[in-house]
Amino acid sequence: MTQALPILSLVETRVLGVLAEKQRTVPDSYPLTLNSLVSGCNQKTSRNPVLELSEAQVQGAIDSLKGYSLVAETSGGRAFRYEHNIDRVLRIPSQSVILLTVLMLRGPQTAGELRIACDRMHNFADISSVEGFLDELAVRQAGALVVKLARLPGARESRWAHLLSGAPTEEVAGPGGGSAEGAYASHDASLGEVAALKANVARLEAELASLKALVGRVCSELGISEAG
Repeated sequence: MTQALPILSLVETRVLGVLAEKQRTVPDSYPLTLNSLVSGCNQKTSRNPVLELSEAQVQGAIDSLKGYSLVAETSGGRAFRYEHNIDRVLRIPSQSVILLTVLMLRGPQTAGELRIACDRMHNFADISSVEGFLDELAVRQAGALVVKLARLPGARESRWAHLLSGAPTEEVAGPGGGSAEGAYASHDASLGEVAALKANVARLEAELASLKALVGRVCSELGISEAG
């Protein structure tokens, strides 16, 4: 890659990671429609952090990634479809793309955790094989794409983090990476990330209001006060 690698937002890395994951886990559905991509981004399993992104937010990330040539749009059928260009833009082998994919979707991981998480996309022979590809990504001539984090107190292995969102600034507590949101440098939050947080708050407030209304109706029918 001749140009400097851009610092991607959380939404952008989520979109990129989902495209790379689904290419290998559901090849018959790839390239993905916008609807499928949104569903993959908001998936509750194998995601850290879990997000609630709207179509507009995902589309905005797609448009940004297209500007970096990391995502391409294809037309076919009734809807536009999207595919990633990670391997061609970054000039790395498929095994390295898969490792980056898991790090983008799940946050910091040990080599052992990565081997297990990558199994549906690629069967690494052993942990040493995983570490070999990670080491190559860490000393890549065009710029490191991963970094080995300092070992947590009591931990047997060090974890690895991707550098597509900038350099990690602090260790994240807990096994398997914990929350990925605090792990990276606090570059100005993208509009997509801010909107995602606001959407989550709005959703929770709406759920709370709905529950309060339900409790009020039940109490009214039973002839008791809500406080009781």
